[in-house]
Amino acid sequence: MNAREDALLAELRPRAFAIAYRMLGSTADADEITQEALLRLHRRLSDDDPIQSLRAYLATVTTRLAIDRLRSAQARRESYVGEWLPEPLVSDPTDDPARHAEMADSLSLAFLVLLESLSPEQRAALLLRDVFDYDYDEIAEIVGTSEPNARQLAARARRHVDARRLRFEPSREARDELARRFFAATQDGDLRALEELLARDVVLHGDGGGKAPALAGPLHGRERVARTLLAWARQGRAGGATIRRAAVNGQPGALALDTDGRLISVMALEIADGRVRDISSIVNPDKLEHLGAVADMRAFLARRDG
Repeated sequence: MNAREDALLAELRPRAFAIAYRMLGSTADADEITQEALLRLHRRLSDDDPIQSLRAYLATVTTRLAIDRLRSAQARRESYVGEWLPEPLVSDPTDDPARHAEMADSLSLAFLVLLESLSPEQRAALLLRDVFDYDYDEIAEIVGTSEPNARQLAARARRHVDARRLRFEPSREARDELARRFFAATQDGDLRALEELLARDVVLHGDGGGKAPALAGPLHGRERVARTLLAWARQGRAGGATIRRAAVNGQPGALALDTDGRLISVMALEIADGRVRDISSIVNPDKLEHLGAVADMRAFLARRDG
């Protein structure tokens, strides 16, 4: 591979990963599919096989690989222990505000979970049209269908998602300020202040995958959620955990770290209408290891209880 081709593939990689991650909700799977798609593109270029549009070719290969992976993953997700949440993407909330604003809606954990209720083809059509701005004739070719059917796939997916989707706070500053107050109230153990920040129908999700203690299913309601969050915070403080604010999939969130700086959990907030409407807590170590060293949960709990 020459330097020019190497630079070209590096330039195209982020778009392929963006498609694959939104399709799959897994950084590991998205990395594998991105690598395979770029390898296929490299082979075509090495064979001097003309490609009219590298962008369209890579989107086609990436999407088709992701659809195949989704079909093979369906049985695994049906047998998953507890609630399934996507692997989180974490960044510094102060970095590149414009980029975070662009990411926020289409990368939120709540949105990616909604995509799980769509067929692979519906998911592809919706993402390619509404997130990546492909024309319907391009989507039809990528998905392997007719243009009218591509329009229908996207329309049905859009109606399904829009009926359940949260409308995010328009101001990033307002979201960040509410999140600051949320984490302060949680760490201070201030039940009344915390309840005031939560929507009446707030939902708390937890993903342990059977490998770490987590909720058996979604927890609903302001009082139950607030008391559970405060109980978690007390347990964390007893074990010496610290909280570090972060942007999680473009939304306000935080990392819980043990005394050695290893990751215990990642939490993301979904904020709408001036309240926290949805909270996701990921403690499955398999879904955290791409972010760095992960805490030994048994050792952490033993230290907490000791």
